[in-house]
Amino acid sequence: MISEFKKAFSGVVAGVVQPLISRPVHMQVAAACLRDGKKGREVLLITSRGTGRWVLPKGWPMDGKANHQSALQEAWEEAGVKKARVTPVALGCFTYDKILDGGLPLPVNCYVYAAEVEKMSSNYPESHERKRSWVPVARAATMVQEPELQELLLGL
Repeated sequence: MISEFKKAFSGVVAGVVQPLISRPVHMQVAAACLRDGKKGREVLLITSRGTGRWVLPKGWPMDGKANHQSALQEAWEEAGVKKARVTPVALGCFTYDKILDGGLPLPVNCYVYAAEVEKMSSNYPESHERKRSWVPVARAATMVQEPELQELLLGL
């Protein structure tokens, strides 16, 4: 009797309750800003505004722009990338939970586009809100927190 009750209850939870409390996965785009440095391949990391952890420039897709163009726009606004050649096909995707203002996590799939940086600016929209640093890709993989992003960076 108890096992039948458990089966029935788990069916209610899976079929009714879980969809009510689950949140859909959302999509963001990121730019893996790259250059050839003195010690090899480097990637540009920036600090997040909220926690100060190291991340790639990223944001929501923009109306009227392809995803790779949106990623490049984020690289300008958040990191000062003035000119770059960006690939139209994503290198890969990583998942993370974006913490909203109220503290709720929002699951996000973030698609990463390679951007070969040609020109940078020290004056850009979020220059006063973030730090930026060019680091070797292997070092960058140790600085970011998301395991899938770490793997993606090591593949560069």
